[in-house]
Amino acid sequence: MKCLLIASDSAEVLFHWTDPEFQQNVYEQYGASQEEGQGPPAFEDSINTLFAPIIISCSTMVDRLGDSYACFATENNHTYVLHQFDECLYIAVNGDGEEGEDELRRKIYVMKKMIEVLFGMVTLSSNLLRKELRPQDTEQRTRLWKHLQSLLETYSYLRDNDQSFLVEAVERLIHPTLCEQCIEFLERRLVQQLNSTTERAGEEVLHAFILVHTKLLAFYSSRNASALTTSDLLALIIMAQNMYPSNTDLEDPGSEEVESTSGSGPEIFYTPEPSPTDRSSNHSDKPERGGTPVFQFADPDIQIAEDSLQTLEVTPPDPSTPGRVFLEVSLKEGLYPMMPHSMYCLPLWPGINLVLLTKIPNSGVAMSVYVFLEAFAKLEKRLSEGQEGSAAMRGQPAIHDLRSKLDKFIKVLGPSELQSSQLQSVWTEFKNRAFTRGGPGFNKELLPWCKSMKTQLCGIYKQCFITESNRGADATQRLSPNLQEQAQTMVQEKLMDWKDFLLVKSKRNITMVSYLEDFPGLIHFICVDRSTGQMIAPSLNVSEHTASELGKGPLAHFIRRKVWALVRTVRRYLQKGYSTVTLRDGDLYFCYFIWFENETGYKLEAVDLPILTDDSTPIGMLAWDYYRKLLRYYRKSHPGEVVKCYELLTVHLGVIPTEYILQHCRQLASKLWEPSRNPLL
Repeated sequence: MKCLLIASDSAEVLFHWTDPEFQQNVYEQYGASQEEGQGPPAFEDSINTLFAPIIISCSTMVDRLGDSYACFATENNHTYVLHQFDECLYIAVNGDGEEGEDELRRKIYVMKKMIEVLFGMVTLSSNLLRKELRPQDTEQRTRLWKHLQSLLETYSYLRDNDQSFLVEAVERLIHPTLCEQCIEFLERRLVQQLNSTTERAGEEVLHAFILVHTKLLAFYSSRNASALTTSDLLALIIMAQNMYPSNTDLEDPGSEEVESTSGSGPEIFYTPEPSPTDRSSNHSDKPERGGTPVFQFADPDIQIAEDSLQTLEVTPPDPSTPGRVFLEVSLKEGLYPMMPHSMYCLPLWPGINLVLLTKIPNSGVAMSVYVFLEAFAKLEKRLSEGQEGSAAMRGQPAIHDLRSKLDKFIKVLGPSELQSSQLQSVWTEFKNRAFTRGGPGFNKELLPWCKSMKTQLCGIYKQCFITESNRGADATQRLSPNLQEQAQTMVQEKLMDWKDFLLVKSKRNITMVSYLEDFPGLIHFICVDRSTGQMIAPSLNVSEHTASELGKGPLAHFIRRKVWALVRTVRRYLQKGYSTVTLRDGDLYFCYFIWFENETGYKLEAVDLPILTDDSTPIGMLAWDYYRKLLRYYRKSHPGEVVKCYELLTVHLGVIPTEYILQHCRQLASKLWEPSRNPLL
């Protein structure tokens, strides 16, 4: 039984997702109690009734104590994890024991991350975000909630089945020659051709990458593009998988012969059956990741009368229309989070996709909005701390420069739009209070106007980058369908002879066979370069149709469960400041190490890692890049030096002597990142 809910401080449901068991439980509580002849209440009303006491209780505690719940358990063994982001309360629930506090908290933060990618700086204004998450138009709300529900289900599936999402790092296909050819093709042919045509309508391709299921075959960024963070890349992979889900269970029983390292087996290739893009037609054994469960009532009249949002049908979006995503951009001028991009996900074959990220023509407006938002946020913080007058402006750009730039910004926007005139009105009032002689000046009386300025700036951002795209007004400002088709065809022609190999390779990227001779007793390992956000690990294929070094059936599932449990365990130790963990579990011996190296590969001395609280942001790179912060923390003692961070997890047979296991770990760590073993970055 699982549920995730987002609610406002007034107990209004802004979004909800539930699995069928939780939904049935809610119906049994509220649907069955209806009087005879009356239909059951809408599910949204029922879930609002269920959670209202918790929401009101949290709000009361914040008002009176300045604190709230982080987690609690009920008598029926339901675990509730709660987190307040501004005026939005996130609640994650589990009642079947499959998810603990860490998993529920991680799900909350990932949901917040996906909302930031979809709505950008609108998330900085609780008032505007509430309106975006709960549109008044019922059909629009249904479409949005189904999309968010589907993204959450896709993430949950990947977290439980894909090693790269287990450790939150990007896995690349290990085939250096093909990777190099594809990167060169993306740079010299695809991106260059797209950016030189007039059909791009002012958009510029910044990033292009090819995905085989969730693995990265090739990635290219143009020379004037900011680096794409691991957090954003993982979020984009979730979105690509959500649009075109992989049907990885459909395998040829002989596919394991493809990666035989002995070279004696026949090279058998296969093509998986196409993955249906319509989730309602997905009949694979894998749980459907996009369908939203609905109540099943025996009386057809009751079912027809049910007005729950899940029962409404909505028209699917045009596949040629790009998605608007908001990603971090790092420039010489500074760091700009949540900058608008267009995302084109072009399917090449089932399981293989080309993703293009473009810079949109008016993206400079977003940079200006962020600069102004940051200035007002700093001023608001200082005023709330009691700093007034010149002290409130210390460490900020000259207030008169900001005043001049904002005047010019509003003038460029023009008075025609309603949002622009509202911004002008609030800014005029702010100036009258802050700069006019005899006015109150910079004191606490400006706090409401700082907040109003932030809201109006977020409104301009929404008007420019979200509202227009929702109503299709910017349909002409995108790569033309003809240009998208050309890009699709070019990459298909390039990979035509490789597609079957790639689909098999994605399931058998590297195997333990090639490591057993050097490391006898080693069962599995995961090595992560946290500086680049990339990982290397042998495939853990537990499909009933495919054999592996672990065999198939109970043994393979047993090892897989142990690996997932090991990652959860070491995260708890890392949270407490441990850099090394060794555990014996029955016949298995687990090791975990985190260490730092300089640019030449020399291992740097260990330092005491920061200790985090139990309710802190989950350790990872998707929802919050813990490792980027950890590297900044470590570099304080190594100023001016390039520092890299690595993690290694190993699983050995317990009969192997400890000294040999530790020796294996040292040798394995140095061997894994040899240039000959990895594709170009």
